[in-house]
Amino acid sequence: MTHPYQTLPDHAFWRKAVSEKSPLQLTDVYKKKYEISPADVIATAGSCFAQHIARFLVKNGYNFHDFEPAPPFLRREDHSKFGYGVFSARYGNIYTVRQLLQTFRRAFDEFTPAACHWHHKGRYFDPLRPAIEPNGFASLEELEASRRTHLRAVRQLFAQSNVFIFTLGLTEAWLSRDDRLVFPLCPGTVAGEFDERKHVFHNFTAAEIYEDFKLFVTSLRRVNPDVRILLTVSPVPLTATASNDHVMVASSYSKAVLRSVAGEFSSTYDFIDYFPSYELVAAHPMRAMFFEPNMRTVATEGVEIVMSHFFREHPPQKGAWREAKGGARVRKEKRSSPDEDDIVCEEMLLDQAL
Repeated sequence: MTHPYQTLPDHAFWRKAVSEKSPLQLTDVYKKKYEISPADVIATAGSCFAQHIARFLVKNGYNFHDFEPAPPFLRREDHSKFGYGVFSARYGNIYTVRQLLQTFRRAFDEFTPAACHWHHKGRYFDPLRPAIEPNGFASLEELEASRRTHLRAVRQLFAQSNVFIFTLGLTEAWLSRDDRLVFPLCPGTVAGEFDERKHVFHNFTAAEIYEDFKLFVTSLRRVNPDVRILLTVSPVPLTATASNDHVMVASSYSKAVLRSVAGEFSSTYDFIDYFPSYELVAAHPMRAMFFEPNMRTVATEGVEIVMSHFFREHPPQKGAWREAKGGARVRKEKRSSPDEDDIVCEEMLLDQAL
């Protein structure tokens, strides 16, 4: 008798693909869905792990683009402190899909939040980008001018990118009770004041995240019909949880939900690909070897192994973009991606006072 499993390749069998191999010798873990050329304008957003991806894209010759570069007077060592060069725009970490959708809607004047600023000790903070100005803005006018510049850059990002890379990070978020505005961090942790009458915790379900991302994709393709999307799931566990579950259990829920949604979109749409950075770091055959002793931070060597799988499918193009048709939009001498020491993870601020 014959059956379908007799003709499957080695990577379909756990024994051949995993048990009999070192985690450092895994193959065929990722198969690309589409080509990424040196001329493609690449934008990134999401959790802190997306910054690693941007850094390696630049290092390997791909056209990662910064739509909101730092002003020339700002010292190079201060770029990441003020949110420049961390992602493709100065929005900081976008941890949830609802926050991503909200960012798009704000950029295209489809949503104006009720909470427009926080005031503390004579300084003004942007509730949706509380960490980009560590000491706040000097005036409300300065904050609003920065916001206009930022949203203009975000509009350009969504309209002009050829490839949009988004790393899904969290399901947990804090919302405004008034208009369901999603805050990137719990009010009061970095700026603002927490008020249980105004703020409510929400742990997004798979169904909610699916609907939010479907609306985002529809909206994005409306302004940029040919854009391709690459999804990843951050392997970094939660810093803290407000769910009343043990943080390890809460992390497991979050990653399972996000991985499920990412897989459903990747299997449904030919322009949405999934890169398994989560599995390459956090799956149990990896034996947690890529985590630092805190069992949360991914070591540099781990990121290098993960990205080596990506570049097997998308070979390094170092230098090729200079000869690409139409010219490149990033010059190597410019600040264009976060360095290893510049990785910004705003969620870690939840633990700063404990």
